[in-house]
Amino acid sequence: MSDLFSQNNSSKSVKQSIPLAERVRPKTLDEFVGQDHLTQQGKPLRLMLERGDISSMIFWGPPGVGKTTLARLVAGYVQADFHQLSAVAAGVKDIREVISRAEKNLKLEKRSILFIDEIHRFNKAQQDALLHSVEEGIITLIGATTENPSFEVISPLLSRCQVYVMDSLGRDALNSILNNALSKDEVLSKRRIEIADREYLMLLSGGDARKLLNGLENALRLTKPESNSSIVITHQNIEEAFQRKYTLYDKEGEQHYDIISAFIKSVRGSDPDAAVYWMARMLDGGEDPKFIARRMIVLASEDIGNADPYAITLATSCFTAIDYIGMPEARIVLAQTATYLASCPKSNASYLAIEEAWGDVRNLPNLPVPLHIRNAPTKLMEELGYGQQYKYSHDFPGHFIEQQYLPDNLKKKLYYKPSELGREKDIRERLNKWWKKKQR
Repeated sequence: MSDLFSQNNSSKSVKQSIPLAERVRPKTLDEFVGQDHLTQQGKPLRLMLERGDISSMIFWGPPGVGKTTLARLVAGYVQADFHQLSAVAAGVKDIREVISRAEKNLKLEKRSILFIDEIHRFNKAQQDALLHSVEEGIITLIGATTENPSFEVISPLLSRCQVYVMDSLGRDALNSILNNALSKDEVLSKRRIEIADREYLMLLSGGDARKLLNGLENALRLTKPESNSSIVITHQNIEEAFQRKYTLYDKEGEQHYDIISAFIKSVRGSDPDAAVYWMARMLDGGEDPKFIARRMIVLASEDIGNADPYAITLATSCFTAIDYIGMPEARIVLAQTATYLASCPKSNASYLAIEEAWGDVRNLPNLPVPLHIRNAPTKLMEELGYGQQYKYSHDFPGHFIEQQYLPDNLKKKLYYKPSELGREKDIRERLNKWWKKKQR
């Protein structure tokens, strides 16, 4: 009896040592939760699996939304030999070893799937090493990335892959995953578990199923059972499990849009203190630093423009810098950029100019180019007057001569109206000096 009891305890201990997220990982496509736009009846991924005709693909989405699980399900459905590499640890040698095995499988008419997690971390040489095997069908590549593959995956490899965008998990999906874990997991289903603040647990997960299940598991470890079979997980247990207090910032919800709006309006309104506060709120809530940096590049043109032309250079450099160093140091670069942009003189003149010009292009399409500024590559075009009477600006004092460049219908139009602030004041004075017939 003693030996049997020891074996049972040992078996239970082994099961509990496997992370909950792994224990409840879906085994079939019907068990998979979320990404309905890919996995439901009639949707692309399910159709591909039903036909058994799969191609190389890249799953692009935030962490914990099922990229690895889907890759394994794909391999299972087509009964392929599944190889998994992490781009953080693997090198060209690892890739070649997988390809060598895949070539042997091919002779046995067996498929090979190579799943590369965080494929965006592979350098060009590592990605190049995959090209021939993907193109020849020796391996079917499935890549997973949290970054836009258009920027992070080399074009020849990207052109051979179908990109599937995966969304952060919403409330219903997270709730379903929680219910499945509590009712179907071998360990948890044997206990009566009550979560006092389920909404809080889901909010802290940030749409990440792995984080949700890890948080639940950690909370259970911190919970004192009320009886042999009953456990109540409190708000405090959840908070301690995640080792942080919840910042009210949901990357996929209303707070996301409210706070990025507050940040942009603070920079536009020249308040560096408010700008850095709202930025801190976003970063503390788990926002992607690149999202903030992208917004600042747009803002540098839309709201500052030529009042301080250096603004867009700094914003672009900020994006590059945070890509190199990552968090937490990226917060310093973001703060430097945000406070500078907030402190710049402001102008939306270039933004207004393109909006007005765009409107005219759509309302008055295909207006003819004035003859004197047309190109004249043939003798016939010269005879028709193309390029005649054009005045070469560098032949005149100050390298400027006033002449018509807009179509006849718009020749008096003013799109760009520089402000009186920052560098634009000088631009305005210079343009008015040159274009005496079109004073701004």
